[in-house]
Amino acid sequence: MSKYLIGIDNGSQSSKVVIFDLEGRVAALGRQALRPNDTPRPGVVEHPGDDLWDSICAASKRALAAFRGDPAEIVGAGLCTIRFCRAMVRADGRLAQPVLSWMDARVGRPYLDDDPQAALATTSSGYITGRITGRGVDSAANHAGMWPLDPQTWDWLPDGPEFSACGYPREKLVELVLPGELLGNVTAEAAAASGLPVGLPVYATANDKAVEALGSGLRGENDLLLSLGTYIAAMSVGRRHVPAASAFWTNYACEPHRYLYESNGIRRGMWTVSFVRDLFGREVTLAAEEAGLSPEEYLNRAAAQVPAGSEGLLALLDWLAPTDAPQRKGAFVGFDGRQGRAHLYRAVLEAIAMGMAGKARAMAEELGADYRRLIVSGGGSSSDLMMQIAADCFGVESVRMEVNNAASLGSAICAGVGSGAFASFDDAVQAMVRPAATFTPDAANQRLYQRLAPIHEGLQAALDETNQRLYEVVG
Repeated sequence: MSKYLIGIDNGSQSSKVVIFDLEGRVAALGRQALRPNDTPRPGVVEHPGDDLWDSICAASKRALAAFRGDPAEIVGAGLCTIRFCRAMVRADGRLAQPVLSWMDARVGRPYLDDDPQAALATTSSGYITGRITGRGVDSAANHAGMWPLDPQTWDWLPDGPEFSACGYPREKLVELVLPGELLGNVTAEAAAASGLPVGLPVYATANDKAVEALGSGLRGENDLLLSLGTYIAAMSVGRRHVPAASAFWTNYACEPHRYLYESNGIRRGMWTVSFVRDLFGREVTLAAEEAGLSPEEYLNRAAAQVPAGSEGLLALLDWLAPTDAPQRKGAFVGFDGRQGRAHLYRAVLEAIAMGMAGKARAMAEELGADYRRLIVSGGGSSSDLMMQIAADCFGVESVRMEVNNAASLGSAICAGVGSGAFASFDDAVQAMVRPAATFTPDAANQRLYQRLAPIHEGLQAALDETNQRLYEVVG
């Protein structure tokens, strides 16, 4: 008798629900794009309406409709949602206010208990767990940030100044469980809304980056993961909680009492790739259609014909300035008439790889780590050009896995462990995660990027004064 697992991945741009067999093969997939965030004023970024729950329901219905197996053979679902969100929930389980995005300034500040309708204050996963199971339960591993969680015990802090500093009344916090443990079972109401089978066990995962890392097969301490998402980061795993690092921060991994070390990253990273693609407009779209390609593949092929280094064109990827340096802006530097749109596109890919290679080296030095393999995940990993540039800039082989819906697969792995389909996380990863392609560094390109990297690294400081003056005039 076949068995299947569901991985629910509510990401920054869409919700995906994927049904996997126990060998990690995709049996069915459903996807629903998220609506644009509401940004009524600076510092406020909210998910409109009930978009997180609605998108998960739509994606789940599509996945179940496409599934050709027996729903009775689905043994569990893992739930992963966007991290750093905050949800204020009424006693009936519905939202008291819109969910605050990770980009909302309020999620980095203590909770303000000023809404009498809010019976619970929780994460996005805590809210969705309530909608699916009817229970006030959440994963401890999705509580990085402004939450009164003890990073050693993975439980709520005791009463005291540290707990009080976060602002949450204890009675508004939910029960915590560890990744792979049971959150609850799908209620009849949730089944009607989502298509998930009534009574299906739902298991805890972690935050979305940690779940992606698990689904990418990041296990050994000599492995590094480059996560090509809206926020790009380099990650590794270990067993130490490191509270005061400068080149990285310690997050909760998707396995109980292990930690995810996450480098400084690039905000709006792969969003910038899409932004540049869309700037080219109908001309690229029509050319891609004539060639029988997607716009991304058309541009990747064109950019692959551009020499490494984009003939001197460098990109500074500050398309979303941090709150502590609002003057920062993105830039292209080095135009001299040789470059065209393929150079622009390649320069963005190179900026991602060079920038993240530098951030990963700083993290390795602080951890005393020696990274010997680069795993690349996210939609950008489907590009052979991006994979090769990554290998050249990091100076190690880069690996693309068979399944690039890594967070969905990581969620399913947690369900596999929780349901008993696998005895351990190691067993589940070995069974469900496999490499698809490996790219080795090109020695000449590696040397070129080593020379370009310090120039690229200095761009931000070189342009800071200009950007500050520009910010004072036009914001």
